[in-house]
Amino acid sequence: MVGSPPPADRILRFDDGSYFQFPAMRWSVSHFRELMPTVNISRGLRPAATLRSALRDDIDGVEFKRLDTGETMRWRDSLAANYTDGIVVLHKGRIVYERYAGALRPDGQHAAMSVTKSFVGTLAAMLVAEGTLDPNRKAADYVPELAMSAFGSATVRQVMDMTTGIRFSEDYADPQAEVWAHATAGNPLPKPKDFTGPRSYYEFLQTVQPQGMHGEAFGYRTANTDALGWIIARISGQSVAQLLSSRIWSRLGAEQDAYMSVDATGTPFAGGGLNTGLRDLARFGEMVRNNGFFNGQQIIPAAAIADIRQGGKPADFAKAGYALLPGWSYRNMWWVTHNAHGAIAARGVHGQALYIDPTAEMVIARYGSHPVAANAANDPTSLPAFEALARHLKKHPR
Repeated sequence: MVGSPPPADRILRFDDGSYFQFPAMRWSVSHFRELMPTVNISRGLRPAATLRSALRDDIDGVEFKRLDTGETMRWRDSLAANYTDGIVVLHKGRIVYERYAGALRPDGQHAAMSVTKSFVGTLAAMLVAEGTLDPNRKAADYVPELAMSAFGSATVRQVMDMTTGIRFSEDYADPQAEVWAHATAGNPLPKPKDFTGPRSYYEFLQTVQPQGMHGEAFGYRTANTDALGWIIARISGQSVAQLLSSRIWSRLGAEQDAYMSVDATGTPFAGGGLNTGLRDLARFGEMVRNNGFFNGQQIIPAAAIADIRQGGKPADFAKAGYALLPGWSYRNMWWVTHNAHGAIAARGVHGQALYIDPTAEMVIARYGSHPVAANAANDPTSLPAFEALARHLKKHPR
């Protein structure tokens, strides 16, 4: 996409889907605003919160064993293996490691994909902690339009923890999966003349059918986050993007505005539409690590962070069959490892990650463009690398 215009065989377009094909997506994930409708998330007019730098030269050589082959790998080699576009490591609030690749630059923004869900879950946890949102009430109590859908009889807590019984396949390899119908509804492009399906996220949510029982098992389904986004938008009187700006982004001391992709009606994509600068993602993680306190103020109620960290029920999570995530759980749209360090994570397809290790006082913010959507493709070289670095920083503080 270089030139005025770029050569014909180098042009990427939103309307034909070429922008999201590998390797083209290595460029597009850092340029979504140029390709699709978005809404701004203002950082406000306050100065950016300073991130002190104390770069270390001993991180690239940190070794770990891959989860798939058991082979030893070095940290620096894992970055290329994971198609990392950018990574920032904070230790005790200071930048100790920072690298960029692909099309991402320090002053650029990158798609967070499903890391977005953890931001939306955090907003909901805030409202619960403040008494504005009752997690035990039915979703339809807040959004009556959902009453006839599978969400209508689910509690807000079941939506927040993705234990709803809804028919929604998240299998990106299956062109018939509901995740693609959801994307088609939210896609702001003109639909074919004979198209009769939903034309917005809110319209799609009202068509979701039941499957199984609410509260029986964890099932990762993006539609839950968009339903939660509708709930918190209804009770707050602000869109998810507006609420994120007023309650978090404008108080965080972010360096850059963030933005979210929107559907044809201007509704932000709560399930995966957030785009941020990498250092700002790290700032958000550092705020969570410090129990909601950052930039000289309590941004998130400490009770909300504690509720996230406690996690959900590992037994419910185990039913989802994540072979590489034994003992994990899911709470408030966050992945909870329940490992010895009490680490939690926000995760997105194609390699997006925010990994917070409170014991090691470490935050890792990573953006990527892995050709395979599912995290199972990069977890074998990501999760052991994150844990190895946490052990290294704890053992060798500076």
